[in-house]
Amino acid sequence: MTSAVGTSRDPRSRGDGLGWVTRAVFGDERVTLTVGAAPPAGHRVAARYAVVPSVSRARFLLPLGAPRATAAALLAYNALRPPRVRAVRAALGGLSRVGAAGPAFPTLTVSVPGGVTPAELLLAERLGETLAAGPLHAGCGVRPPDPNHKPTLALFTGDGRPRGYAKIGWNGATRALVTAEAAALRELAELTGVPDHPATPRLLAQVEWAGQVVAVVEPLPPRVRAVPLTEPPQIAALLAVARRGRPASPPRPLAGSSFLDRLTAEAARAGAADASGRRAVAAVAALARRHGGTALEFGHWHGDWVPWNLGRHAGELVAWDWEHSAPDVPLGFDLAHDAFQRAVVLRDEPAAAAAGAVDTRLARYGDQLGLDPARRQAVADAYLVEMWLRTFRLADAGAGWNAALHPALLDVIEKRHNV
Repeated sequence: MTSAVGTSRDPRSRGDGLGWVTRAVFGDERVTLTVGAAPPAGHRVAARYAVVPSVSRARFLLPLGAPRATAAALLAYNALRPPRVRAVRAALGGLSRVGAAGPAFPTLTVSVPGGVTPAELLLAERLGETLAAGPLHAGCGVRPPDPNHKPTLALFTGDGRPRGYAKIGWNGATRALVTAEAAALRELAELTGVPDHPATPRLLAQVEWAGQVVAVVEPLPPRVRAVPLTEPPQIAALLAVARRGRPASPPRPLAGSSFLDRLTAEAARAGAADASGRRAVAAVAALARRHGGTALEFGHWHGDWVPWNLGRHAGELVAWDWEHSAPDVPLGFDLAHDAFQRAVVLRDEPAAAAAGAVDTRLARYGDQLGLDPARRQAVADAYLVEMWLRTFRLADAGAGWNAALHPALLDVIEKRHNV
């Protein structure tokens, strides 16, 4: 990636998070990016961003040129953020309202060749046309490069109204996730009047852009608040997600289920890749031997039911980030996932401890899902295999292995089954 002013001034040449994000968002080589320098002759400025707090430690690209949009990019959904982050954003948002935040940080200038329509080259401009929203200003978080993460544009009008969040699938793994979430949101939009089902943002648009898949999701309600970590599981909501307004389906044996067939097929694909995949083949076979006769209720799951994907608005539960949603999994998977991810992400516990947290959570609340001890054990064991296969799918699609789960989770699974 080059520019007329040299790659040293173009952040797309960097190997850090700023380089990763700018390559994903401004991928067309006709677009010129400069930091602290004028655009080349023959180009016109299309957008400017404050690089917060610095080029070397970039954490956020803050849109400039419309103070209310700049402030909104910092303040929107601030109540969902950790207290320290919330305080910093609140202070910067106050400065932004009076146009004082931008001069404190390096300025990234985005320019396009004269005579070229910006919507041909710039994603935010294209999305403004797609949404019939007029000119949009886009803020974007910056994090270390990770093949499993998706750059996300927060889109605002010039007067600070949120118009959507554009998730960018830029490699095989993230394109699959963005496509899956778009499909899930289309299905969920057809659900109306399902008691206890969480509110869900609508899909506003899905576009193909420069080899990327982009899904634009409706903004969350402005006064949404985080679900407290101490709040007990929302069992009624989990049942509503699983059953989608239908009666409970009759329990069916794990053996012969389409769920087990899928695990078997995915493990076989993993087994063809390397030795760890062959361990997964053995683990699925052990799961079938141990629990094949256990009758389970199958249904949908959110797929990433965790506190940071849940909130409350006007007394109603709201759930977002449906990219791992899928049908035909054992009832109880979302409850298990919540326990597992709290252990791994919030408490930084190893896979073995996280598996124990799954057992504890199912023992405490599983009876409310109709799970007796045998079913609870089957759900826990099946969930752990599902999680390792998800880890494989992401790695196989280019996201790399999750070091917290591989190979440690396979070790845990084998120990549980005595493989």
